[in-house]
Amino acid sequence: MRRHLAAIGAFLALTAPAVASAPASASVSAPVHRSATALPPLDPALLRAAISGLPNATVTGALINVTGPAGQWSGTSGVRDVVTNRTVQGDGNFRIGSISKVFTAVVLLQLAAEDELDLDQSVQHYLPGLLPASFPAITVRQLLNHTSGLPDGDLGEGDAEWFADHRFQSWTPRQIVANAVSHPMKFAPGTKQDYNGTNYFVAGLLVERLTGRTYAHEVRRRVIEPLNLRDTYVLDRHDPRLPGPHAHGYVAVTKDGTTTLRDVSEQSPYPWAEGGLISDSTDLRTFITAIFQGRLVPASELNEMFTVPDVPYLGTDNCVIGPDAGRACYSAGLMRTTMPNGLTAWGKTGSRPGYTSGLFATRDLGRVLVYSLNPTGDKDGSESPYIQKIAAAVLDPDLATGN
Repeated sequence: MRRHLAAIGAFLALTAPAVASAPASASVSAPVHRSATALPPLDPALLRAAISGLPNATVTGALINVTGPAGQWSGTSGVRDVVTNRTVQGDGNFRIGSISKVFTAVVLLQLAAEDELDLDQSVQHYLPGLLPASFPAITVRQLLNHTSGLPDGDLGEGDAEWFADHRFQSWTPRQIVANAVSHPMKFAPGTKQDYNGTNYFVAGLLVERLTGRTYAHEVRRRVIEPLNLRDTYVLDRHDPRLPGPHAHGYVAVTKDGTTTLRDVSEQSPYPWAEGGLISDSTDLRTFITAIFQGRLVPASELNEMFTVPDVPYLGTDNCVIGPDAGRACYSAGLMRTTMPNGLTAWGKTGSRPGYTSGLFATRDLGRVLVYSLNPTGDKDGSESPYIQKIAAAVLDPDLATGN
């Protein structure tokens, strides 16, 4: 559950938070209305250059979709199938990985708005017996903003060859959590932040406990159907399909000095509420727009998605750039990233073997970015230069041109 952090780190590698840290007892909230920094014009040449030269050994295909009043651009590069060399489709579906966490956070915040959930109540209160008795009380809010201190698990971890051979293998959410909590807590809840998928497996179980229905049912009922998301899927862990048109995902396997691409387009979506959903650029754009406009999460809870706790960030995988380096950069479901030009975007990255994606927008929706890449590195971060070029071209073109 840790290796996908490379994609997040790549997006953040260009960023430099523009506001100094708040006092230790405070939280840092985003502006609610207009962006403080003017949006730069879109440069189609920079966007094309960001995904040029595909396919290659690192990335086989890519798509970018940028919308907003300051400019729109869509483009693709590479191939959706290395056998037929058919071109990537701009409307293709892809595995969204940890962008799934945004869906999970939305559902839980809706339940909080309905008084079915208290964000300050403990996980142990709602899910007795799930965590070891020796663990301290962990609040639902701490789950959502990654300040729980819960440990990582290691189920499903392996090299590219292992994943290609075991891509249909799956585990239940409770098995994932049980594996993780067999390790000690990382830190006292609320004292630090550490991006960790265990939090969102627990969050998915919490959705099911509170509603009495499956996580998939609640996401469909509360998000997919109201927004008419035609290409967003929450599949059973035994269903490896990637429905609809899509670019194939591959991992490069080297054996006896020879490297071959193994097709992993079909794989178990067992990451579930943490990282198992499938979508496309149109649906994701609709989704983030509805969130930011307050059409999915009521105002009383929406601020949770734009409030970053003022605590240290554990480790060096994220939240490490700029004057706030080493401080938290995640809210409930989202991450905050501020470019050197002062422009702040909120969103999420995601990664599954063969697929890396991102969904980001300025708070006023003046610019919305969705991208998807098909890297061959089995979540090793080798596609990072492409992510950095995309972020620069869309949010801070001076970085891309060297000005």
